[in-house]
Amino acid sequence: MTKGTNIFFLVRKAGMALLSWICSSSRICPLYLAAFSKGLSRFCNNTKRHLVIFLSTSHFRTLACSFTLVIAFFLFAIHEQPLPPGYEIDPHAASETEDFLPNVREIVGEIQPGDSLASSFRANGVAKEVQQSVVTAFDGLVDFREMKPQDRYTLTLDKNGGLVKCLFESGDLKVHAIERTAEGSLKAKKVDVALDCRTVKLQGRIESSLFAALSAFKENPKLIYSFADIFASKIDFNTETRFGDTFELVFEKYYKKNQFVGYGKILMARYNSKEVGTIEGFYFDRGENENSYFDQRGNELGESFIRSPLPIGKVTSGFSYKRLHPIFNIVRPHLGVDLSAPVGTPIMASSDGRVNFANWKGGFGKLIILDHSGGYQTYYAHLSRFADNIKDGARIKQKQIIGYVGATGNATGPHLDYRIAKNGVFANPFNVKFTPRSQLTGTQLVLFRQNHQALTQLARKLDNPKIIVVKNVVTNPDNPISML
Repeated sequence: MTKGTNIFFLVRKAGMALLSWICSSSRICPLYLAAFSKGLSRFCNNTKRHLVIFLSTSHFRTLACSFTLVIAFFLFAIHEQPLPPGYEIDPHAASETEDFLPNVREIVGEIQPGDSLASSFRANGVAKEVQQSVVTAFDGLVDFREMKPQDRYTLTLDKNGGLVKCLFESGDLKVHAIERTAEGSLKAKKVDVALDCRTVKLQGRIESSLFAALSAFKENPKLIYSFADIFASKIDFNTETRFGDTFELVFEKYYKKNQFVGYGKILMARYNSKEVGTIEGFYFDRGENENSYFDQRGNELGESFIRSPLPIGKVTSGFSYKRLHPIFNIVRPHLGVDLSAPVGTPIMASSDGRVNFANWKGGFGKLIILDHSGGYQTYYAHLSRFADNIKDGARIKQKQIIGYVGATGNATGPHLDYRIAKNGVFANPFNVKFTPRSQLTGTQLVLFRQNHQALTQLARKLDNPKIIVVKNVVTNPDNPISML
């Protein structure tokens, strides 16, 4: 017998002894180790010639040392008291955990058109006691009379049917929760909502109208009306847009879990008009909830009167002392402008004032007359209806919605007949010149100039499509977010 063969038999004998010791001192099943030993012997018999050659090399010594260390660590990790005789491991036995998982049940519901909270809960098998717990806990935080279709709720109940948790989501930003405390009481709170705020830039060219140009970008009409509203005192987009005018705006878009939820502020807006020249507006927060848009010199864009109470509309008849009446077919003065728009389009007050008249008046149909400072009056005729709280003597703020477009009285179709008079003398609303509402001075002007420079640089950077400006924000009662 050769030296290599002698080493081979010694190693196999030592291995068998080692396996026998493992069986007596560990929790590994002896049957498994016996099968492993038998397989090892068969392997050794079939590979004896190769092992004889291998055992004669220095590689064997290195491998043997490494294998011995692995076995030692393995035995140290699993070493415990020997298993009792007859012990068997049940592979189907569930592992135990220190965490106690209570027997709870979840109910998920969504408000459907015509639903009340009671009817929705009833349809989902929610007990009246649970409904009362939800209403009581949310008292002062959630007004269920203002629920809308697609509002969602998730109720978590214990094994006795008692309320453990409730999550109520009214839209993407209004999320409220109820949780049971350690003492067993229910505590309600407004839940923080994490959002991504992306600052983006749009720029384009007028082919037919501002509405059509911005609609081509697949943006919501809210953005279009807000852009037009910034320049409401500078340009009438109903009459003064021209083919080839250009525009650009930098604004915020909010996303929740990568889904668009709404527009933030328009930070910068510019309109290059062939009719009135270039006009710009830069957002500036003056503090104490006072914010507005200013031109680069610090003049507030909003003037004492906006140029049009409809941000988007079509002029169908202008100011004239001799107009052929479309219904009576006679020539008579038309001391205002007719702005065509769909029935129900909101109408804004041109300036701060007080309601002088809000009722039906002959051929004007439903008419509102507002009194303003400086001897001015504005007229809004042919309305389909008045806004809430519009009555004689009511105070009105500029751009407040006062009524809705209609075709009451003598009208061939839905439109607004808008008129303005000073001391009883009517004038073309689009030709009256007004002064700026305010002008920044001192420290505020310095801060505005810094803000203006930063926004201008941001607009240039966003011309590069590779640059994306994103910030993470959390909305909560201490950090509310204003959206268009």
